[in-house]
Amino acid sequence: MIEVTPKVSRALWQYGLLAGCLAILVVFLVYPILLTIRGGFASDPARGSGFTLEHVLRVFKDPETRTWLFNSLTLATSTTILATVISLPLAVLAARYRFPGKSIFQAAILVPMILPPFVGAIGLRMIVGREGALNALLDSVHLSGVIESLLGQRLDLLAQAKGLGVVLVQSLSLYPIIFLNASASLANIDPAMDEAAENLGAGFFRRFFTITLPLMRPGLFAGGTIVFIWSFTELGTPLMFDYYRVIPVQIFNKLKEVESSAQPYALTVVMLGCAILLYSLGKLVFGRAGYAMQTRAARAASEERLEGTKGLLAAGVFVAVFALAILPHVGVILTSLARPGQWHKSMVPTAFTLSHYREALASGDSFGAIVNSLKLSLVAMVLDIAIGIGGALLLGRTRIIGRWLAVASCMLPLAGPGLVMAFGYVAMSLRWPFGQDGPLSAFAIFASDPNPFFFLIIAYGVRRLPYMVRSTVAGLEQTSGELEEAAINLGATRTLAVRKVIIPLILANLIAGGLLVFSFSMLEVSDSLLLAQQTEDYPITKAIWALTDRLGDGPHIASALGVWGMALLTLTLFAASAALGKKMGSIFRV
Repeated sequence: MIEVTPKVSRALWQYGLLAGCLAILVVFLVYPILLTIRGGFASDPARGSGFTLEHVLRVFKDPETRTWLFNSLTLATSTTILATVISLPLAVLAARYRFPGKSIFQAAILVPMILPPFVGAIGLRMIVGREGALNALLDSVHLSGVIESLLGQRLDLLAQAKGLGVVLVQSLSLYPIIFLNASASLANIDPAMDEAAENLGAGFFRRFFTITLPLMRPGLFAGGTIVFIWSFTELGTPLMFDYYRVIPVQIFNKLKEVESSAQPYALTVVMLGCAILLYSLGKLVFGRAGYAMQTRAARAASEERLEGTKGLLAAGVFVAVFALAILPHVGVILTSLARPGQWHKSMVPTAFTLSHYREALASGDSFGAIVNSLKLSLVAMVLDIAIGIGGALLLGRTRIIGRWLAVASCMLPLAGPGLVMAFGYVAMSLRWPFGQDGPLSAFAIFASDPNPFFFLIIAYGVRRLPYMVRSTVAGLEQTSGELEEAAINLGATRTLAVRKVIIPLILANLIAGGLLVFSFSMLEVSDSLLLAQQTEDYPITKAIWALTDRLGDGPHIASALGVWGMALLTLTLFAASAALGKKMGSIFRV
């Protein structure tokens, strides 16, 4: 009999863990994306057979589809630039200076993360619409006539500049991601370098553009990448603004043709290809490794204290950004409280009611959507905790060959287009064993009586897996590996050591990661809109979208659902932040 030494046993355990993680990620992450790519190049899209470039080339040949692509790229680029312009000054102020209320303002500007752009669009529509709060304000100060004479018609951003509305909502919702990454980069820069340049006579702007900005470039690229890909593939916000001439909305509209037409596949392939190409170019130009720091002086000790007018101005910048950022939130809350027809040509509703909140919890469709989202998110959270522990152990406790592949796969959903992954699950549901006459055909998205819960759970879990892995890794980094080795030396199995030693020590991180997975799954947009086709299967976000098209109280109940989601996400983000502390920012980095 061959004796298995502890070293061999450990290697077998580690490689078994690697094989299990890779198998799950290949089946539910790589395979759906490959199916989508295969469909874009298949001469027979129904069977996924043959090969042709015609479908993809047609996207670039057709002027209409080129317009969709151009509009999508324009929205993503504009959103990323505006979000960077908003967040970069805030990050510099927060890193370099101390001023009254700094800690409060730093927490306050993260508030936009509690509301997806998709839901915030409801509130902004009530504010910037033709008869919304903005025009009512202009009427009250007698400026509407001036603007009407300049434009030749009454200001109506929803009709005249829908793209601008999409950019504003997305930028005001996503800028905290760039802020967190920029702040982390600034924290890693040795203040002595800036001080040396100042002693040599360099002014603030010269020091910033020649020293600070190049050193923080990788962090800016990391945050900008998430914002760009998110806004490039965002489906919900353009839908809310009736801005249909973008690729994500066209993919959504053509979803019913997926069994007979190659165009949805081709559009998705082009979108994925553009995202990868632009990411690679950006990585080459902006995301190269930063300059190495010989030392890292204490950042807090180098902060300059701003008193009087300067301190008030610094605080004013944060207040101004916060005021703009919460406009969509305020709009959603006011819409949820307004009686139908009582917010028209006025800055605020003229009559209020709480009935929409009761209706959101009591009516069959909306209450069913809440129950569906709770079930789906809870199961996705449990699965992510199990997979996240394995992925974190690979990242934090092993140095085996191939480990990097599992780590990269776990992080891929954070940078991968959510719409592409959602479409991949649609494609997967059409193939064996889910396709017609397959043993799992009841789970097919377009079956006669479909049950999309399997794919929704997988989609939610895969999309939010990076949050779980990084949260767990943050806990492992603070836990000595000698503790579980001591348990193993005393006779415990590797699995028992994980269960009895590691998990109790990182329980706070597991809870924090689980809360993030749960709350973001509750408000997941792309997967919910694409995968849930029947009313009884709608999650919250699909129900919100359906309610906005209902006359009368529909938008108000949709807003009430959004407020319930906002409250949930607020509580979970505060709880996760309390558990993770400064590690919270690393959750949202590529």
